[in-house]
Amino acid sequence: MADGSPLLRAEELSVSFGGLRVLDRVSVAVPRGAVLGVIGPNGAGKTTLFNTICGFVRPGAGSLTFDGHSLRGIGPHRLTRLGIARTLQGLGLFPGLSVLDNVIAGASHRARGGVAGALLAAPWAQRHDRHLRAEAMTMLDRLGIASDADRICGGLPYGTRKRVALARALVSAPKLLMLDEPAAGLSAGETAELAELVLGLRGETTIMLVEHHMDFVMRLCDQLVVLDFGQVIARGTPEQIRADPAVQRAYLGEPVEVAGA
Repeated sequence: MADGSPLLRAEELSVSFGGLRVLDRVSVAVPRGAVLGVIGPNGAGKTTLFNTICGFVRPGAGSLTFDGHSLRGIGPHRLTRLGIARTLQGLGLFPGLSVLDNVIAGASHRARGGVAGALLAAPWAQRHDRHLRAEAMTMLDRLGIASDADRICGGLPYGTRKRVALARALVSAPKLLMLDEPAAGLSAGETAELAELVLGLRGETTIMLVEHHMDFVMRLCDQLVVLDFGQVIARGTPEQIRADPAVQRAYLGEPVEVAGA
């Protein structure tokens, strides 16, 4: 459960590409332990918000703080060390590597052996590498794909590769897990299984997600932020968002009916 204090805070973020304002004074607070969803029509600025938080896009104005520290000037390569892990729409896996090696790559910031340790076959480096491999296997087992550990990632079904990407993010033990359209391209059954997996992460990490699949969002999220044309038009619980006329007009078109609600 969330304790109410923001782990991540974005304040008055503005981003422009050329003369196009993509984010217009967007403010978002992600409470610790919460699952916060960012929704909105295509082109609303959701992915740009994610990319700005992760340092791929520099805001023209506004501020970002994570765990009480400014993210100003922090590049994407430093995010994992800070405690932020992100999955990508395009998965971002190494197709020629095994599933296990892809997941181990997610914990590379914790590797102590380095080049010298590997060349010298230092016992301490070997022990640490074995520990990382064991952690990666534990995560694969948790996500139900341990039997695929030695398979080459590029030849696996898309749904399995989605789980590999999630395992790679989770093995870094992030404080904040950012999921970029995690249900995209999945079947109804795979989406339901993914929802159960994400629900199982409650209490372990804070989650921020962008997603178009509304049943998925409404089931998982404690809070929602709705973007339209780069501006926040609504924020609140799933029940509040479901009933918001501005959201219905701008994005949903009609009240959202959640299966089993």
